[in-house]
Amino acid sequence: MKIRKALPALVLSCAASALAAQSVEVSYLTHWSPETVALLEAAATRYSADNPDVAITVRAVPFGDLLTTIRSGAGADAPTISGIYDLWLPELVRDGLTAPAPDAVSAEVLAAWPAGIAAAAQVGGTVYGIPNEVNVYALNYNKALFAEAGIAGPPATWDEFLAAAEALTDASKGQQGFGLINSWAAGVVHPFASFLASNGGALITDGVPTLDSPQAGEAFGLYETLVSSGWSVPAMGTADANTTGPFLDNFVSGKTGMIVMANWWESALKAGMGDAFQNIGTAPIPVGPSGEMASSISYTWQTVVSAGASPEEQAAAWDFLQWLNGEGTGENGASAMSDILMSMGILPSRTSDVAAHADVLGRDFLSGYVSVLANARAFPVVLGGQEFSEALQQTLEALEYGQMTAAEAQASIQADAVSILERAAQ
Repeated sequence: MKIRKALPALVLSCAASALAAQSVEVSYLTHWSPETVALLEAAATRYSADNPDVAITVRAVPFGDLLTTIRSGAGADAPTISGIYDLWLPELVRDGLTAPAPDAVSAEVLAAWPAGIAAAAQVGGTVYGIPNEVNVYALNYNKALFAEAGIAGPPATWDEFLAAAEALTDASKGQQGFGLINSWAAGVVHPFASFLASNGGALITDGVPTLDSPQAGEAFGLYETLVSSGWSVPAMGTADANTTGPFLDNFVSGKTGMIVMANWWESALKAGMGDAFQNIGTAPIPVGPSGEMASSISYTWQTVVSAGASPEEQAAAWDFLQWLNGEGTGENGASAMSDILMSMGILPSRTSDVAAHADVLGRDFLSGYVSVLANARAFPVVLGGQEFSEALQQTLEALEYGQMTAAEAQASIQADAVSILERAAQ
C-alpha cells in the first residue's frame, strides 16, 4: 500500500524534473553583420554553458527591416529579445509589444548608466530595456586632401567649414568638399540635427517642434549653400543603414573631403580604406553663427523583451541580458556586450564599460567622438518620432535636390512636424 501511494508522487516528481530539464528557447533579433553576430553567438554559448536549460539563437536582418520584423511577429512568433533604436520604444510600448523590465534589471539600469541614457530606456518612468551602445556625431575629414588644399586643420566654425568645403571641391576630379547623405532617414537627419545643435537650436523642445526657429533657418541655409555652390553633390551621397553605396565609396576613395558621421562606422572605414584609414581625422561639429559650443546629437540602442513571450522565456531573456551587459562577463572587467560593441568601434554606454575600455577609447579616431559626449544632446524620443524623422528626411532631400528653397523647407517641415506629433499623441 505504501508503495502504491508513493507511485503517483514519484511519477509527478519525475515529470516535474523532466519539465525542468527542458530547454527554454530564447531568440535574439539584431541587425548586426555576420562577423558581429558570431561574437554574440559566442557570448550566448558561454552563458548557456552555465545555464544549460536556456538555448539562445540569433537572427539578423538588415536595419531597414528590423522594426518591421519586430512588428510583424506576434505572440509566440515574435523574437524574444530585440535590439532596437531608442526612437522606437514609445510606440512599441504603446502597442503592447515590449515587456517592462523586472525590478532587479530596472534598478541596475538606473544605477549603472548615465541618467540621460537610462532615460531613453524608459516610458512613463518604467524601464523597458537595457541600453548598450551610444552614438554621437563628429566631423570626419581626409587629412591628405586637407594638406593638398592647404587647409591647416579641421574647421571650428561654419564660416571655416564652408571655406574648407569650397577649397576641397574639384569638379574636374569628381571631388566634393562635403558629403551629404540621402536615402536613409537617420543618416540624413542626425548630421543636420548635429549642425543645428551646434548652432544653438533643437528639433523639438518640451515635446513641441522648433524647426521654425532662427537657428533652424540658418541650418537649412547652410545646406542650401553647400548644394547650390556645388560643394556637396547629392548624387554622391546615396547610402543605406550599412553606409554602403556612393556615400561610403566616395569618402573611402578620396572623392569626398569631409562628412559628418557617427562613431559606429569606424569598422566600415577601416575595411574600405586599409592603410589609408590613417588619413582620417575626427573633430567636433563646427559651431554655427548662433551657437556657443560644438555639440552633437546622440542616440542609443537597447535590448528589449517581447511582451508576447511566455513568463519562462521572459525570465530567461532578462537573465541573459543582465549577464550580457553585466560587469566582468567580458575582458578586463568589462561586459561581454561592450566587447562586442568595441569590436565595431561603437561606444559602450554603461559607465563601468567606458572606464574599462578607456585605453581604446583614447585612440585617434574615437577620441574625437569621446570629446563631444559631454555636450551631446539626445535625439528626442517621442511618440511619432519615427514618422517625424522620415518627414524631415524627405524635406532635407528635397532641399538637397533643389526641389525646395531653405525657407520653403523650413516652413514645410515645421507644419508637418506639428501635425505628426499632435496626431501621435491622440
